[in-house]
Amino acid sequence: MSVAEHVRHICIEPGPTSFDCGGRVPPAMQSVTVTREIERDPDEVRAAMADVGEFMRASGFDDVTVDGDTLTIANSVGLATIELVLDLFDDPEAVLAYEHREGIFDEMVTRYFLEETADGVEVSATTDFALQARLIGPLLDATVIKRQRRVELTNQFDWLESGPA
Repeated sequence: MSVAEHVRHICIEPGPTSFDCGGRVPPAMQSVTVTREIERDPDEVRAAMADVGEFMRASGFDDVTVDGDTLTIANSVGLATIELVLDLFDDPEAVLAYEHREGIFDEMVTRYFLEETADGVEVSATTDFALQARLIGPLLDATVIKRQRRVELTNQFDWLESGPA
C-alpha cells in the first residue's frame, strides 16, 4: 500500500485511527516513510518486531516502557525532550501499528509492513503526523520531526538486519 493509500485509508475508514479529513490530507499533515530490503527469514523479522519493547529501543529512544498495549517513549530532539504515550492497535495489513495518545502531536500513526522478496523481506514503515500548532516554531517543526523519525526508523531496520536474538 502506498503512502497515499495509507493516508486515504486513515482518512476514510472509521475506526480508532481515523482522521477527520474528508478523504484529503490536511495541510498540516506530514508523512515519513522508510523502506529497506532485509536478507533474513520473514518469520524471524516478524518475531523480532513482535518484541515491541526491544524493537522500540532499537530506534535509539532514551527511554521505552511497555505496559500491555501502551508504550511510553522519551527522546531528546535538539534542545527538547519529547515524551509520547502510544497505543498499539490491530491493523490487518500491518505487522505492527501504533497511534499517539499523549504528546506533541495532534495526530500520529505509525504502521510497519512486511513483503516477502526473493532474498528475504522488504520492511516499510510509514509515520503520518500533524504537530500541535502551539508547538510549531524555531525549536520544533515538521522538518526536525521528519529528520529524527528517519533516523529512528533506520536504526530499527539496522537492528532487524543485524539479526536480533
